[in-house]
Amino acid sequence: MAEENIGFVGVGRMGGRMGRRLLDAGYRLTVYDTSNEAVKPLTDLGAQRAESPAAVASEAEIVLASLPTPPIVEAVALGAKGIIEGRRVKVFVDMSTTGATYARRVAEGLAAKGIVAVDAPVSGGISGAERGTVAVMVACPAEVFQRLKPILDHIGKVFHVGTQPGLGQTMKLLNNLLSATAMAISSEAVVMGVKAGLDAKMIIDVINSGSGRNTATQDKIPRCVIPRTFDFGFAIGLLNKDVRLCLQEADALGVPMVVGSAVRQLLSIATASEGADADMTELVKPVESWAGVQVGG
Repeated sequence: MAEENIGFVGVGRMGGRMGRRLLDAGYRLTVYDTSNEAVKPLTDLGAQRAESPAAVASEAEIVLASLPTPPIVEAVALGAKGIIEGRRVKVFVDMSTTGATYARRVAEGLAAKGIVAVDAPVSGGISGAERGTVAVMVACPAEVFQRLKPILDHIGKVFHVGTQPGLGQTMKLLNNLLSATAMAISSEAVVMGVKAGLDAKMIIDVINSGSGRNTATQDKIPRCVIPRTFDFGFAIGLLNKDVRLCLQEADALGVPMVVGSAVRQLLSIATASEGADADMTELVKPVESWAGVQVGG
């Protein structure tokens, strides 16, 4: 129901935009974030601020979370003053990217207190969170999904990918591996073309008219690299983390990741050279440096 109180822990770049969509849809919202700056736009719109994740979980039966790293998710869910200490919460929905191992660990810990853990990571970036067009990859029992779907429909396009904890996380890691790979290989291709004497914009236009087009050539490179804005909105350090998690899970499953390992290597180099907070589109910069050319600008 639209007047239901929803909890939200982690209302930064992604969580804040998703939380605002819930407020706009008529839900009441109780929020927590370590940053006063992140919380203020939502409290200005009527959200109630709580002093801890446990306090959020004492006000709402359904608590969503959007957090940067797996250890932070685990601490918020299972640690002191965490979700597990909430008096009212029944369902914890993790919209972060943590990997299946952490998702299962959180699910097991919360189950001991009768709380259902749902992994529901999202893909689509800040602009998608703003517009409500992100893909939401939900793993939970069918009856829980039916309760959550009307809420999550305000956030994006919802997919029920399975019933077992961790399947949503696995789906998200596959998506981000492909996104990272497209950015990495497209950077190398465009830098090569520029070094050979081709115009960067022309390279992109031709590729996007043929079989080589992908998310990097269709959006990231023309919008963020050629104009040198590097403002896609997803940190390269987080993408590096996601690909690392994906390769770890692949190894555990016995699936070789030859290309994925090469992508991880370039991500690690770019994270070291440009900084973990650099935009993911700055993945092109080490390649430019090695080649001695610049794409666009």
